[in-house]
Parts: sequence; C-alpha cells; structure tokens
Amino acid sequence: MNVPLGATNTAVLICSSLTMAMAVRSAQLSQRKALVRFLLLTMFFGAIFLGVKAYEYHEKWVEHLVPGFGFQYEETQFERNAQILFFLYFAMTGMHAIHMIVGFGLLTYLVVKARKNAFTEHYFAPVEMIGLYWHFVDIVWIFLFPMLYLIGGRR
Repeated sequence: MNVPLGATNTAVLICSSLTMAMAVRSAQLSQRKALVRFLLLTMFFGAIFLGVKAYEYHEKWVEHLVPGFGFQYEETQFERNAQILFFLYFAMTGMHAIHMIVGFGLLTYLVVKARKNAFTEHYFAPVEMIGLYWHFVDIVWIFLFPMLYLIGGRR
C-alpha cells in the first residue's frame, strides 16, 4: 500500500473532523455564515480524501492488483494471499468511501438548511447528529490506516 498517500488521507480526515466540530459549534452559537463555511470546508476535505482514494484505486488497477481474473502479483508464491489482502483492502476502503459519499449528501442537506437559517442556538440537533456520523466515519479510517497500510507491510 502507498503509505504516504494513506498518511495524507489520515491528515485530511483529521482536518475534516476539526472543521465539522467547528460547524457544530457555529450552529450552537447561531453563526450561520461560519456554519456554512465550516460545512463547505468539511466537504472540501472529504472531496480531497475521495480524490486521493480514487488515485490509489487507479494505481492498483494499473498494477493489476484488483482481485479477479486479471490479478498479477510479482511474487507468485504469495499471489493467493495477496489477492485476499487486496480483496479486503478494496472491500473495507470501498465501504468507507461509500459512507463518505453518504456523509457528503448529509452535509449538502445541512448547507441548504443552514443557508435558510434553519439552525439556531435553540435548534442544532441535525448538525450535531450528522457531525457524529462524520466523526464515526473518520474514526473508522483511523483503524483502517494502520491495519491496511502500516501493519506487516515492511520487509
């Protein structure tokens, strides 16, 4: 796995968690412009994450490391194990990416509602709940990164 790209994505998601927390705080303080700005920044970081992930997927495609009939691994004695590893890699990171896309939709909903001034210091629960969802997806990555990129990858 490409450790620098995985580390970059980890940093990007940590930044997105910060901007999401700032969005929640802005909603609690009835700061509509700041809320919209932080939600859009969160979406920006999410888009960077997905862009890097798409680049990584393309990299694996070009190297024939996508499990299936066209799979090729340099060290043929490890090809079956490598195919299992890459299946798990694509399954776990793909599921994570799907949840990121769902989060994008939820954040879009919040931006639309926030622009209509729907959230105040008395009503900000949707921002807080969607923020918790976003943080959960980020935490999942915090476990995926070491498991897929760092553990056992060095010779």
